Amino acid sequence: METSVLTAAFERHFGAAPALLLRAPGRINLIGEHTDYNDGLVLPAAIDKEIRFAMRLNGTDRIRLAALDLDDTYEVAVADIAPIPGGHWANYQLGVVAGLLRHGAEVPGFDCAFGGNVPNGAGLSSSAAVECGVAWGLSELLKLNLDRMTLAHIAQKAEHEYAKVMCGLMDQFASLFGRGGHVVELDCRSLEYGYFPFNTDDCRVVLCNSGVKHALGDSEYNTRREECAKGVAILQKANPAITSLRDATLPEIEAAAAEMGEVVARRCRYVVEENQRVRDFTAALGAGRSLAEVGELLYASHAGLRDDYEVSCKELDVLVELSRQAPGCYGARMMGGGFGGCTLNLVATNDVKAFLTHMKEGYQRELGLKLDTYVTTLADGVGELLNED
Repeated sequence: METSVLTAAFERHFGAAPALLLRAPGRINLIGEHTDYNDGLVLPAAIDKEIRFAMRLNGTDRIRLAALDLDDTYEVAVADIAPIPGGHWANYQLGVVAGLLRHGAEVPGFDCAFGGNVPNGAGLSSSAAVECGVAWGLSELLKLNLDRMTLAHIAQKAEHEYAKVMCGLMDQFASLFGRGGHVVELDCRSLEYGYFPFNTDDCRVVLCNSGVKHALGDSEYNTRREECAKGVAILQKANPAITSLRDATLPEIEAAAAEMGEVVARRCRYVVEENQRVRDFTAALGAGRSLAEVGELLYASHAGLRDDYEVSCKELDVLVELSRQAPGCYGARMMGGGFGGCTLNLVATNDVKAFLTHMKEGYQRELGLKLDTYVTTLADGVGELLNED
C-alpha cells in the first residue's frame, strides 16, 4: 500500500492528516519451530511483506481504528477496552493498549488506519506485525522511549490475553528486530540474540502457501504447550534442574517415556532435536557449508513436525514432497503453527522460476488446488515510513 493511498484513507476516515507513518513486517522462521515457548532457540527473519500504519493522537478518550483491507472500523473508549468475543481483528490493537496501560503509560485516544500485504493465515505472523506496529507507533507518539524487547513482550501479552493464543516471543521479536540481509538467532530463555548474514544472491527463500488453515490450529497449538509442560513436570521428578525442555536430553526423555506416554514423549523428543537443528544450522552458516547440507536440516525439521509433533497436514506434506523433485530446491519444511499456512523452501536463485512452475503444476495435479507463492527478501524490523516511499 503506497503511503499516498494510506494517507488519503486516513484523512477520509478521520478528517485530519496522520502524525506518523510506519511499517511492521511479517516474518519467516528458517528453523526452530514450536521451540520458542519451550525456552528454546529460533532463527527468524523479517521479510518484505508488511503492514503499514497511519496514526495520530486525536485529543479525545476514544480509540478509532480502520482496517483498510477489511473495509471495517471499530471505536471504543480507552477506559472500556476489553477482549472482543469471536476473534475480532481489533483485539490485537486493544491488547497492546492494555499492555501499555499496565506498563504505566497514559494512553489517550488515537486514530489508526492500517493495511498491507502480509497474507492472513499464511503463517507469516500478520497478527504480530499488527501488534508490533501499534506498540511501536504509540511509543513514538507518546514519547515513551520503550526499548524494542519491552515492546515485543507487550505485543506477545496482547496475543495471549486478547487473541487467546499462547504464542512464544519469536513472532513479535522478529517483526521488531529484523535486519535486512540477515537472520537472527534468538535464545528464548536468555533473550540473547545474534545476527547471521544470509546471502540471497545464491539462494532465495521461497514460500508456498497451502491456501488452507485448518480450524483446529489454535486449539492444538495450546494443547502442544500443555503436552510439553506435562513432559517437563515428569522429567523434573528425576532431575529437578529441568525447568523447561531446553534443559532436557534425549536419554532423559527415553528414560521417562513410559511415564510420559508415547504422545508426550514424542512431543518432547521433537523439541530437543529441533533445538539441536538450530545450532547445526547457524554453525553451518558460520562455516560456509553447502546449501544442500543446510537444506537437509529443513527436511529433518519437517519430518519431526509431521511425525513427532503432529502439527502438519496433508497439504503441507504434499508441498514438501513436491519440493524434493523441484529444480534447485535444497530443502523445505512447513513453517509456523501448522495445520496449514506456508512451506519454506531454499531455492537456487537461478532456478526460482522453474521451481515455481514445478510446484504450482504439482499442487494442482495432486490436490486440485491453486498455489500462491512468495519470493521473499529479508527486511528491517518495525520503523517509520517516509512520505515519499
